[in-house]
Amino acid sequence: MSEEKIRTFEAERKKSDSTSQFTLHRVPRSREVRQSWSSSVLSSLSALMSSVPLVFRLQPDMVLCNGPGTCVPLCAAGLLLGVLGLKRVLIVYVESICRVETLSLSGKILYYLSDYFFVQWAPLKDKYPKSIYLGRLE
Repeated sequence: MSEEKIRTFEAERKKSDSTSQFTLHRVPRSREVRQSWSSSVLSSLSALMSSVPLVFRLQPDMVLCNGPGTCVPLCAAGLLLGVLGLKRVLIVYVESICRVETLSLSGKILYYLSDYFFVQWAPLKDKYPKSIYLGRLE
């Protein structure tokens, strides 16, 4: 979801809920489109180094993500909070509607690390039994 869409959504929501609050935080991308795998290691480390202090400061109850590579460092930082005994962070991953037969790289990683893993196509549920299939999520 783009920043503009988030701001529009939150402005509409605030009309019916005057206590509505939100903040946006920027984290560097883990990998650019067509970026080589070898150079993506450095950009992923940069994203992780930005994610850890952010997640440690915010101490979220849950990280809900939908597929871009940047969600992996955010989820890793959330898991680190739990490993260190600071806070248990629920990790919820929603695989992209575009992934019909195979998982994205983020999905392949977070399938094993998430508490809840949603897919939007029945064949993926068959391949990945831990996943939850509810049909198309809108």
